[in-house]
Amino acid sequence: MSDHDERPGRDLSDTQPVTGAGSLGSDRAAAWVPPAPPPPPPARAWDGPALGTRPMPAGEHRDGAKVTGWIWPAVAAIVLVIGVFGAVAGSVAYENLNDDASDNPGTVDDGLDGVDTVSLPPLKGGGTIAAVAQELLPSTVQISAEFEGQDGGATGSGFVLDRQGHFITNNHVVEDAAENEGPIEIVDHEGNRYDASVVGRSPTYDLAVLYSEDATDLKPAALGASRQLRVGDGVVAIGSPLGLSSTVTAGIVSALNRPVTTGETGDDSSYINAVQTDAAINPGNSGGPLVNLVGQVVGVNSAIATNGGGTVDGDAGNIGVGFAIPVEQVKVTADQILRTGEARFPVIGAKVQTGGVDDGSGAEIDEVLEGTPAEDAGLRKGDVVIEVDGERVVDGIALIVAIRSHQPGETVEFTFVRDGDEQTTEITLGSETG
Repeated sequence: MSDHDERPGRDLSDTQPVTGAGSLGSDRAAAWVPPAPPPPPPARAWDGPALGTRPMPAGEHRDGAKVTGWIWPAVAAIVLVIGVFGAVAGSVAYENLNDDASDNPGTVDDGLDGVDTVSLPPLKGGGTIAAVAQELLPSTVQISAEFEGQDGGATGSGFVLDRQGHFITNNHVVEDAAENEGPIEIVDHEGNRYDASVVGRSPTYDLAVLYSEDATDLKPAALGASRQLRVGDGVVAIGSPLGLSSTVTAGIVSALNRPVTTGETGDDSSYINAVQTDAAINPGNSGGPLVNLVGQVVGVNSAIATNGGGTVDGDAGNIGVGFAIPVEQVKVTADQILRTGEARFPVIGAKVQTGGVDDGSGAEIDEVLEGTPAEDAGLRKGDVVIEVDGERVVDGIALIVAIRSHQPGETVEFTFVRDGDEQTTEITLGSETG
């Protein structure tokens, strides 16, 4: 059994995944062509093992990655759905985009409260897929970003956040461009192009906020609530798969609260308590909206499961298992980035086992760091966490996702087993940047 490495002072939600075991909650597209000038109760969390993932380079066939603790009839992998001309590079440690957030164009003192967003559903009583597409296509954009020194080397999707020129996409779509100060371009559904910059990004949640001062007249997408979804609800995915702009696909919500990850190391892992859908999602859909049938965004498409096969030059493609970041997390992270240019995530200050074969009995604590929330709450090495705020925890990856579903400063109840006895404790979550 391997465990997550952790730098001193950082918590289990910022740990290194085990090589070869997959990682938790993180493809060569067809040549990109510019588009022509188109409340029920909360769902119960997934009780099965969390899904391990890794990125799939483009232009190079790779067998399906190991899936930690996930038994499927065929070996499967989960890959980022960014479309790239070159190989997908691994992420590196997050760096602040600006030492002084006030110097960062696009920041807003009041965060989401200081911009004009939309929340009311544009369609009443559940519209048709055609109606959803007509409503959301003007709010969906294609993202073209520098990758490995090549302008437009990475393509993805995004959507209009507000009337002030802000857009939401995945971090992995613009990461290389942000780190190397490369150009980023936004293309709307009519083919108009706008230069954009990164306001801030979160590798932890695989989200980024872009800003274009010239794109303030685009229609914001309505922001909904993934918590109101039920398994079987209809959803629509909109984006630019394989460089095919303004593409609409439809399906259902296949599962809720599915713990998955993207990335190959702890520094580039994004932990997602995902909405799973069978709507067709392919490379290039990254960052685009997943929308309910009343026209509200309920998630950001981020990753797909594949069987290691491929449809484009041997690369992995859609097999009907896609994952979206819940819109609730999008709102929280976007608000933080708009205010300060950076995002934060919760930590407790412990190491947790994630490698090897998990039996679904819980998450075993390998180490508790001194002076951390975990130590203050009385957790010890060898404790096995089985619930967080009443939600079942089946392994270390699921524990990380459960923690990251909360916010820094929240107090959450941990249920754990020590020497055969079940106990509870409350932990006030700490905070890290990323």
